[in-house]
Amino acid sequence: MAEGFFEYRGLPLVRKGAELYYGSMGDNEVVMLQVAAKKKTGDVEIATKVRMYRMLTDESVPVMERITKTAEKSSLFEALDLAHDWIA
Repeated sequence: MAEGFFEYRGLPLVRKGAELYYGSMGDNEVVMLQVAAKKKTGDVEIATKVRMYRMLTDESVPVMERITKTAEKSSLFEALDLAHDWIA
């Protein structure tokens, strides 16, 4: 049985290491989130700096020209909230 992607507010959220991709690759844009800094609280690591890049999914566009918007947030929740506003 194939498993689906984890979703946040109805859109796919996929993690690869310190990067998360929010949105569907079938849409025009997705948001890449990079965890740039984190701190340990008890047994859990919490993101304290998240860089965000709204990107076109069109592979015919050169890589550096795919980025349409950038931002930086101090928590993953704030970053996901803004990412949803960017592409929803």
